[in-house]
Amino acid sequence: MIGDYQKRCQQRVDSSLETLFHPPRPQLERLYQAMRYSVMNGGKRVRPLLVYAACEALGGDSAKADGAACAVELIHAYSLVHDDLPAMDDDDLRRGQPTTHKAFDEACAILAGDGLQSLAFEALAGDALNPSDPSLRLEMFTSLARAAGPAGMVGGQAIDLGSVGLKLDRTALELMHRHKTGALIEASVRLGALASGQADAEKLASLQQYAQAIGLAFQVQDDILDVESDTATLGKHQGADIARDKPTYPALLGMESAKAYALELRDLALEAVAPFGERAEPLRQLACFIVERRS
Repeated sequence: MIGDYQKRCQQRVDSSLETLFHPPRPQLERLYQAMRYSVMNGGKRVRPLLVYAACEALGGDSAKADGAACAVELIHAYSLVHDDLPAMDDDDLRRGQPTTHKAFDEACAILAGDGLQSLAFEALAGDALNPSDPSLRLEMFTSLARAAGPAGMVGGQAIDLGSVGLKLDRTALELMHRHKTGALIEASVRLGALASGQADAEKLASLQQYAQAIGLAFQVQDDILDVESDTATLGKHQGADIARDKPTYPALLGMESAKAYALELRDLALEAVAPFGERAEPLRQLACFIVERRS
């Protein structure tokens, strides 16, 4: 069951993440506290789970994916810290707790996010179990950098901020979310596949189709939950997107059509990993979890 798999993977990546938050000197204690707070304050660890599941789907040893799993979670955490800032989405609640700039202060939150971004690449570089082939390691670094940067997540946030109050069509909305949410999810699957040492062009293409589908499904479900869930369940303010007049799938398609689209994307993901057989069962379960989750 996905619950058991999720628990094992969460424990594995959390154990690795904990080793990263020891300040090298006393003057950095508060910064490292803020960094740790931003990462270890909960979360479903969907992206690390995808790293491990993709690695295993190709017959790889999940131990070889620890560095990649840490790296994608650190990038994700950094993005949340910065997204929550007053200059961005101006949120004061994340995972049911005060956002980093509320728990510490705005300047510390900016620096914590910057630190987490750099630490992600350090975690990836410091994983001795990563592929020894220099070209493969370079491909992993490039994939993460591209997903996190202006061609991926940062670009998506820029589009998002520029779209407030606008009525985007479906193509424009999907472009935004394939960058903001989908890029790091795609990178998570790709990094796991590369960490296995068993990836070839055909397998990577199939996994990319899977990742593109679930990346978009994740955002569609997020938009649905922003309408249907509640603040206590979400761990962040329900209705925030509506309050900010952000374009969403329920607003564009209608609620029932948005739900149907999420299921359609799930089915596309399941079809993409069918050739991998039983080893891809965690990937299949994750695809279902993404569209069934309530937070």
